[in-house]
Amino acid sequence: MSHLLLQLSVILATARVLSLLLRRLGQPAVIGEMIAGFVLGPIVFGAVAPQWHAALFPPDGLAALQGLSQVGLVLFMFIVGAELRAPDGARAQLVAAAWVGIPGVLLPGALGLAIAPALYARFAPTGVGAWPFASFMAAALAITAFPVMARILKDRGLTRSPVGQLALAATAIADVLVWILLAFVVASISAHGGAAFARTIGGLVLACAIAFGALRPLFARLLARHARDGRPGGAVLGALLIGTCAMAAATEWLGLHAVFGAFLVGACLPRDDRLLDTLVERVEHLAVLLLMPVFFALAGLATTADAFSATGASALLLILAAAVLGKILGAGGGARIAGLDLRSSLAVGSLMNARGMMELIVLKVGLDAGVIGAGMFTLLMAMTIVTTLMATPMLAACLRRGGTPAPAAATRE
Repeated sequence: MSHLLLQLSVILATARVLSLLLRRLGQPAVIGEMIAGFVLGPIVFGAVAPQWHAALFPPDGLAALQGLSQVGLVLFMFIVGAELRAPDGARAQLVAAAWVGIPGVLLPGALGLAIAPALYARFAPTGVGAWPFASFMAAALAITAFPVMARILKDRGLTRSPVGQLALAATAIADVLVWILLAFVVASISAHGGAAFARTIGGLVLACAIAFGALRPLFARLLARHARDGRPGGAVLGALLIGTCAMAAATEWLGLHAVFGAFLVGACLPRDDRLLDTLVERVEHLAVLLLMPVFFALAGLATTADAFSATGASALLLILAAAVLGKILGAGGGARIAGLDLRSSLAVGSLMNARGMMELIVLKVGLDAGVIGAGMFTLLMAMTIVTTLMATPMLAACLRRGGTPAPAAATRE
């Protein structure tokens, strides 16, 4: 136990120091936590003090951290599902969000498929086919960080602006599409043979039916009866967490990943901002401040310095180019079609280029499923940090001359 507490102390202290530093530089705190994971891995800490690194993080002494990390992922994805919102207002808002969200997935996904053949021979694990590897690359490049984007917009007072509302709604659409794609990719890897794949997908469909056909009305009645103010007490919150853990266990048993089940339970909750505020206060703060830094640290421990060889450096540049161009051109072009001016369209594309912790969760799912190895995991983690760091300065550059956009209420419905 003392060793685990020492590990947690080092992880949390490193995460908080780098978070405060990144906040002073105008970046979301989560980027500091992501970088902390990189710093605590073999590339930095392991290279500078290999003996201390081996003593603090021995390979056979990570089981407790793995458990805490899994719990953190489940709780965080539960909140992400609860945060999803359909676009407010008229049908035009939904159409505009679709114009941004769908190209914001298709173009980076297509570029991920396009670059996969150049990366497959060097980075695909033994036994992984070219199509599952390429499909995962498409999903990895297509994801957007909903929580990081929301934090950037809140910090800059743009949450209710046309750019902010369109970007958030489009990201909700985009991330649902990516999670569906990722579920199929993981199922194709985990289920060996067509019959097993069909059972896994059938189980996922059944899980969706249970979540939205049974849990959704059950939770709605429970909240209406025992939390009329939208703020559930301990008993109701306990019931929500039981459902989350049970569904997470079910999707894990199906051969997918626990995050899928947790996301489904969050998504099936009533869209009540008071409920969301309570969940953020009581659940997300614990998950983000204590458990997610553990996840980032374990992600950093899974990296390898070998990924940055001569061929690895060129592969990273290729991945970065596909990721950045795909998001900015795809989402930005969609925003232009939806009626925003050029600067605001580029701002939307810049925001959706941020991948943040959502990308790391996708990468961890792929690593656990065996569809990528340590080398590609390292390169994609580096891409995640770079693209997330880019979002705030690019947003500021896009909106500097035009000023802060008018509130959404002043725009067309």
